[in-house]
Amino acid sequence: MSSTMTPYVEYSKTSNITINARVILSIMLVLAVCLFVDILVGTRSIDVGTDTYVYAEVFHEFRGGPVETRFEPGFLIITKLVSMLGFSVQAYQCILFGLLLVFAVIAARHFFEYLGSTQGYLTYLTAGLMFLLLSPMFVNASINAVRQGLSSLPVFIALLAFHQRQWRTFFIYGVIGACFHYSALLYMAFAPLLLLNIKLLRVAAIVGFVAYCTGLTMTVVRAAVPYIYNQVMDYSLISQYKSGVRIDFAVFSIFWYLLPFVLSGMVRKPYATRLKDSTAVYLVMLLPFFTLGWGNFSNRYLLSAYMAVSFMVAAVFFHSRLSVLRNPILLRGGLLVSCAVFYYYVANQVMV
Repeated sequence: MSSTMTPYVEYSKTSNITINARVILSIMLVLAVCLFVDILVGTRSIDVGTDTYVYAEVFHEFRGGPVETRFEPGFLIITKLVSMLGFSVQAYQCILFGLLLVFAVIAARHFFEYLGSTQGYLTYLTAGLMFLLLSPMFVNASINAVRQGLSSLPVFIALLAFHQRQWRTFFIYGVIGACFHYSALLYMAFAPLLLLNIKLLRVAAIVGFVAYCTGLTMTVVRAAVPYIYNQVMDYSLISQYKSGVRIDFAVFSIFWYLLPFVLSGMVRKPYATRLKDSTAVYLVMLLPFFTLGWGNFSNRYLLSAYMAVSFMVAAVFFHSRLSVLRNPILLRGGLLVSCAVFYYYVANQVMV
């Protein structure tokens, strides 16, 4: 045997076998986590979540014939199809939340590419899912504002596409968002502001913030479009949500806008620049809240923005200058911990 024969595995470097094993393990972890949280949300009682019992009732009514509902066409088709196929309410809830997770995976991919990233998507997805599961707003989208929750991530994807002048993607995901909740059309209406330079967009956001906090937007909508005002204020007759101007939410939303700029020094170039660019999309997603964020359950207008924050914070970790923060083992461990936190949120209905 020749002494110059090259060994099959070169142990001085990471082999393809090792890389493939890590990829497979990462996929298995993500799938296991998604399965766990999907079963958790899907098997919840109809008493968990303000609208869960409404969806369950309509789901059962479809088995008796046509039903008149205010559901949007996409949500209506899924509900009718699953009901007519004979699935249980729990399976129906699993399918809805599973679809939300699919949108999360797609949104993570789009934001990953928006940042200019080329390698390590599974690690980034791990970080993105971790911060989503740690977010009480994601719980709101999962068990409370289900239709608007399903609409929120397609809205985020659509606005990312608009910012990159990807018109076909913008149209497709804008339509998908509207098929689950008509409020998506409001976000699409504000999308052209992404054509402005960032300084003008900030001015528009500041004007919206001040108008909202002073109650001006509520006054204008009530005087100019009373029908919309009544619809927003009468969203739920049994609402325990504190309606009116929510300065706490408004200020908290501005905090999340500033965070990428504060943490940009921790992020490697050129990703730090792209991360700051993405805040333009975040600002546009705040404008519907500044317009209608004084009605019952108006925090739902922050779903898209706050879920986008999870992907932005994930990017800070994934592209961090500090190797410890972007360590895949740390992020995978964090994803497992986030499952326990999410379980606590759902069991105790902790949401924003």
